[in-house]
Amino acid sequence: MKKNEQLIAVGIGVVVVIVGAVLYYQYRQKEQPKSPFAPDSSIYSTQDYTNLVLDSTLLVSFYQTHLVSDSIQKDVSAFYQRRGYQYAWFSENKLTNAALNFNQQRESHISDFADSSLYNAQIDTLLLNAQVNTAKFLANKKNLQTLELLLTTTFFKYTDKAFTGAVKDPIDLDWFIPRKKKSYQALLDTLVSAKGQPIREPVNRYYTLLKEKLRQYRAIEKQGGWGSIDIPKKTIKKGDSDSLLFSAKKTLVLLGDLEEMDTTDVFTDALGVAVKRFQHRMGLPETGKMDANTAQELNQPISARIKQIMINMERLRWVPAEMEQDMLLINIPEFKLHVFEQGKQAWQCNVVVGKEATKTSIFKGNLSNVVLNPYWVVTSNIVNNEILPRLKRSPGYLARNNMEVVSGNTVLNPYTINWKSYNKNVPYTIRQKPGKNNSLGKVKFLFPNPYSVYLHDTPSKSLFERDERAFSHGCIRVHKPMDFAAFLLSEQGVSPKDIAAIVGTGRNTAIALKTKIPIIITYWTCAIDEKNHVFFFKDIYGRDKAILKALNL
Repeated sequence: MKKNEQLIAVGIGVVVVIVGAVLYYQYRQKEQPKSPFAPDSSIYSTQDYTNLVLDSTLLVSFYQTHLVSDSIQKDVSAFYQRRGYQYAWFSENKLTNAALNFNQQRESHISDFADSSLYNAQIDTLLLNAQVNTAKFLANKKNLQTLELLLTTTFFKYTDKAFTGAVKDPIDLDWFIPRKKKSYQALLDTLVSAKGQPIREPVNRYYTLLKEKLRQYRAIEKQGGWGSIDIPKKTIKKGDSDSLLFSAKKTLVLLGDLEEMDTTDVFTDALGVAVKRFQHRMGLPETGKMDANTAQELNQPISARIKQIMINMERLRWVPAEMEQDMLLINIPEFKLHVFEQGKQAWQCNVVVGKEATKTSIFKGNLSNVVLNPYWVVTSNIVNNEILPRLKRSPGYLARNNMEVVSGNTVLNPYTINWKSYNKNVPYTIRQKPGKNNSLGKVKFLFPNPYSVYLHDTPSKSLFERDERAFSHGCIRVHKPMDFAAFLLSEQGVSPKDIAAIVGTGRNTAIALKTKIPIIITYWTCAIDEKNHVFFFKDIYGRDKAILKALNL
């Protein structure tokens, strides 16, 4: 019995120890929550270890003295905690390449964007001292710690501006293109690694190209920019002479549209080519003649163009860094649809977008269906504001416009409905049947989205000839819909003849795409192509003003 009692006692003791260990582990887990970032072994290995370690208690006083924001305090504290408070910008005996590379990026940002908020005279002074007499600087613990923390806090300020941008939540500006949130701590990990290569700002190729153009315009501004020209009272064409042409030529040379300057006031062939290039970049009719609209665009000061570039670089911070190689892109102020294959533009055409009162939404989707001989399902807004008042006067309005009223799958007689009993929220669907006068034309292109936006044909072809094409209720009308449909369906064996044959039947036919195509509807009043040509467009919805304010320009 005694032996059994001893065995039981031992067993109970083991259980108590195990339970106690489990409870202690759970307590420790609660007391010390896991860091959301695991240390990067390539950065925090013993090989890269430095014996320069910060006194963690100094962080609070540094934050107070240098008025560091709460969000940056959080990033800085987490960064040093993960690396055991070892220095990031110094090794045992020198300032690291990472410090020099980052400071160069900081100075470039200040210069490119005229952003004085990143200027810090103390950083400049301490960095200079650290480079002139490194040993003496390293021996001064106070200066060493100050520069270390100044570089780190400034890094997080810089990345917030360069990557997130001045507008923290673009949804407030009706911008619904999703973007991935970057880990700035991970970026700093990469920068302070052994190689210390400079971090890349948003890798979106358009952002990079536009930044180079910004630098070119800054250089032109430093040289005095360009002067204004008189607005011509009549159109000036090849062979004409006018004193304003000399000034126009100077501006076009600065802009890169005119290759060589001549000192005459004659409208030469070369000037005609240059004017046409300039008009193309401004979204103007490409007449190759000097008219009032062209002169007004030439008179836009360099400062205004720089602001326009910066506004749209801000927008480019809001889109995915890596855009799809195969995609559709619609730029609302440009009134253009662009088709990209393997990162190169394969096709484009004009579009009509929403008017000011019914703006086209900015978002990203996936085009999934081509519908031939479509029904036009009238939106509730149009029913309430435009159709219902007419139905109250005469239900025959529907038949006259090839429309019908539907409940579920049943077509109803409009004369049996008391339309006068409704002021809004009509409980029926009103749709226009397929036909030559259908508001959607012969084809529509669907990509599911919560904004009820789609692409479609239109019987109103004349609108595509206008310079500004904001006329729709929010959907997007395509100038060459049959060509677009043929392009989308070619990979699944549907030929233009097949499309024409289906359209000829008059039957509503939906064809699902085997591979959905990403489509981005965006709003850029300044854009750049792969050949480094910069384009400027009118701010048709007045959206630039809010960004201008956020950028303090």
